[in-house]
Order: sequence, then C-alpha cells, then structure tokens
Amino acid sequence: MNVLSIIVVIRELEILLLVFWNIFINLYRHNINYIIMKTNKSAKTFKGSISLRVEPTDAIAWKFTMLLEAASADEDSIEKIARKYGYTREHFYKIKKQYEEGGCLSLADKAKGPKVNYKRTDEIEKQIIRHRFLDPEANSEVIAQKMNQTGHAISQRSVERTINAYGLQKKGYIRQLRKMRELK
Repeated sequence: MNVLSIIVVIRELEILLLVFWNIFINLYRHNINYIIMKTNKSAKTFKGSISLRVEPTDAIAWKFTMLLEAASADEDSIEKIARKYGYTREHFYKIKKQYEEGGCLSLADKAKGPKVNYKRTDEIEKQIIRHRFLDPEANSEVIAQKMNQTGHAISQRSVERTINAYGLQKKGYIRQLRKMRELK
C-alpha cells in the first residue's frame, strides 16, 4: 500500500466516524428533549406483591400503563386518565389503536419530521463532501454554486447543514489539513 491509498483510507474512516458520531448526538438530543417534555409528570408506583415504578420518560411503559388503567377503570373517564398521563382524549385513542395493531413495541415514540431527506440525497452529500475535500478553503456559497452549475439544485444552507453534519467546518478541518501537511 502506498501513502496515497493510506491517506484515502484514513479520510474514509474519518467520514465514517463523523457519521456515527452525528447519529449518536442526534439520538442523545432526541432523548433529552423527550425527558424535558415529560418532566412535569411524576412517576407512577404500583404496589402489590411487588413494587413497580413507571417513569414518564419510558414511553412504552408509560403509554401501556395508561391503557391498563383505562381498561381497569370503573368510573374514571378516558379524558381524565389521559390527562393524568399528559395526553389528550384524541391522543389516547391513537395510542390505543397503535397498541391494538402492533402490541407494546408499536407504542415507542416515532421520529418526528420528514422521513426522507429529499434535497440532500446520498449522492448530493457525497458531492458536497467531495467538493470540500478538493477545495477546503471554499465556503458553502462557492460549493452551492458549483453544485448548481453541475445540475444539482441545492441551497447554500443545505450545503452548510451537510458540512456541519459531517464535521467539515473550516476551522477544525483546515487545522487538521495544515497539521497533516506539516507532518509530511
């Protein structure tokens, strides 16, 4: 293996590491937002032959507990039970339908927002990264112009998002390149 191929492999590994790091950060942020949203509700403790505590941050257990309470309630209205768990009557029935169709696992919270990145496809992201590696000094506006000239309709902001998602911002990335050049 020559030096050039080693550098290419290292760059590919850096990109993979950045992708996995961004996935981890996004999952962490989603979990923190969910915890903050549910902190106004206190945990439910059930006592019998054992003591069982259900936290509002455990989405599946929390929703299932609400369904069990509604199923075993004699007088409480669905609206009161749903409100006690932080949901509306309409949302209660959506949760009930989810459970009936898919069981407990279907009660897990789904990711919100678009399911597919229709502007920044894999091919477009690869091209943005390629432009960034070929010309590290180019800003997002220049990269967006180059992409538009080659027939890829993309905004400057989308280029910035891609660069940030892969950790290819100028400051740190240019420092890395300079250090690599100094080592040679």
